Amino acid sequence: MSNDRPVALITGSSSGIGAATARLLSERGYNVVINYSRSAEAADKVAAECEALGAQTLVQQANVAEDADCRALADSALERWGRIDALVNNAGTTRFCAHENLDGLSAEDFHTLYGVNTVGAFQMVRAVTPAMQQAGQGSIVNVASIAGVLGFGSSIAYAASKGALITMTKSLARALGPAIRVNAVCPGFVRGSWLAEGLGEKRYTAMIERLEANSPLARVCTPEDVAESIAYFAAGAGITTGETLLLDAGMHLGRM
Repeated sequence: MSNDRPVALITGSSSGIGAATARLLSERGYNVVINYSRSAEAADKVAAECEALGAQTLVQQANVAEDADCRALADSALERWGRIDALVNNAGTTRFCAHENLDGLSAEDFHTLYGVNTVGAFQMVRAVTPAMQQAGQGSIVNVASIAGVLGFGSSIAYAASKGALITMTKSLARALGPAIRVNAVCPGFVRGSWLAEGLGEKRYTAMIERLEANSPLARVCTPEDVAESIAYFAAGAGITTGETLLLDAGMHLGRM
């Protein structure tokens, strides 16, 4: 079924940044693919919110570490609407491990994180590229992390996987132009249940207080903040590709 509204496929969109992006793009005239790995109920809730904003939605389970799942996501969107205008590679995972604890990570941990955070993003790009190239236009936004720029975060494996995603963004931007633009956003600490559960409430609250005290803008990201920048790259920024945008309230600058 064809449709005049542009279509955005957003991985990992049943909560957090992905859900906020789905809602914002729905509000701005997109139809959206809501992807989840485990929680169908949460995905259906996001879809209902998007439909209330005027969007048509498609909800589909997929593990982006599996290439067949990535291709199935793209095929379902094309079967429904005949187009994919934007891909947001938001699906991600981590393992919380102090960086000095070298024995706390295994090779399997690295493979798992890279499988979702890096290889999964590549597989999704490969799945949507033919349709975007045929249309002569498309935008891909990779959700990386400040961890991939500065080498900190929930674990060394996570930081490394996001650093690889940033490098891959540049490679893909060269390879897929001029039809397809590829950019990355790099959120810093993002308020929400993912970090609260991973860090524990006490560490989570202390981290927010420390970051607010040491960043020039004296705040931390919300999912809605990140969604705004994703939407900028997805729907605008027509002359921009291969860019990495830091979303950390200036935390990387520090205070004098």
